[in-house]
Amino acid sequence: MNSLPPPLQQIDRKYVSYLGKRFVYFGGCDYFRLASHPDVLRAAREGLAKFGLNVSASRATTGNHRLYDRLEIALAKFFDVETALLVPNGYLTNLALAQTLAGKFSHALLDARAHASLVDAAQFLDCPVVKFLHRDVEDLGRVLRRLGSGVRPILLTEGMFSHDGSVAPLKAYLKMLPKDSLIMLDDAHGAGVLGTTGRGTAEFAGVSRRRIIQTITLSKAFGVYGGAILATRQLREQIIARSRLFTGSTPLPLPLARAALEAVDILRNGSRLRARLQRNANRLKAALSGAGFCEEPTPGPVVSLVPRHDREAQRLKRSLLCRRILPIFIQYPGGPAGGYFRFAISSEHTRTQLEDLMRALTEGRGSGNASVSAAGRSGSGSSRQERSERW
Repeated sequence: MNSLPPPLQQIDRKYVSYLGKRFVYFGGCDYFRLASHPDVLRAAREGLAKFGLNVSASRATTGNHRLYDRLEIALAKFFDVETALLVPNGYLTNLALAQTLAGKFSHALLDARAHASLVDAAQFLDCPVVKFLHRDVEDLGRVLRRLGSGVRPILLTEGMFSHDGSVAPLKAYLKMLPKDSLIMLDDAHGAGVLGTTGRGTAEFAGVSRRRIIQTITLSKAFGVYGGAILATRQLREQIIARSRLFTGSTPLPLPLARAALEAVDILRNGSRLRARLQRNANRLKAALSGAGFCEEPTPGPVVSLVPRHDREAQRLKRSLLCRRILPIFIQYPGGPAGGYFRFAISSEHTRTQLEDLMRALTEGRGSGNASVSAAGRSGSGSSRQERSERW
């Protein structure tokens, strides 16, 4: 828990090299494998050659660049919002937004399994923080009744939770919250993946974003780096004026901004990619369900498996390794005590690779049923932080 895992080297879009051997890779969050897409890599090289590496200054001083404007316009168009504001990475989006909104709300309502960036952001809001049970609408109602009338809360939640692919019940939240409240939606994993056009959890849930502020990262579905706050023009101006984090930070390197522009363009026309991703996820989940795994249906392209005991965990690891699949075994504070396996499905995995994963899990299961997608029902804490990956 106190040391970093061994290094990995991705050797193409579906494999990694680990300790000198080649393994199929179901780790990470590069759902479309755009991090190794030839057009994205070409754009990064062109950006480096044309613009250099770094502006070496805050955008508020001499570090603004037309690439940032172009990327913000492209993101606003992709997500159908007024504006987007880039920040150096996805973690910082929630902090910069919270600095801007500080003092505007009576309470911060925090999902008990919210990502660490939301936990930190809640402290910036300058109001009492109250946790509610993970994705539990009834418990949220109890919290609101306990707070009484006249409150103006802001609710902090992820959109798609990375530990099991489940989504926040946004429609129920909006119905229950006071009319002048807001939702700070960390959609790092939902953006680009969920919804008919990939606009994320709000599109998937079929709700208006009028009371939702969506933050995203460019390092998951888009495969690059950086973060963005999707906002109204008024909120954008407020962030620039009030967030010390934004004004005091150097923006993302120019080659990455150029690569992100290419990735956004790919996903803007990415209906086939999203359909292939969903087919792959559905194929694996259906096979697991048919094999007797106790599966909790989730819309995201993630399968989580909590072994019942250490012997089963070791059997599963051996079975995966025998089929040359890298076992991604995760432990983090507040999660299942013994850890869990997490498999992120991509649009690029082949049918054979998915079948091999299915066989490895079935063979490693032993007698009785393991619990699939149960990571979301155990414990609380920072669900997106993969604190320790052991193989």
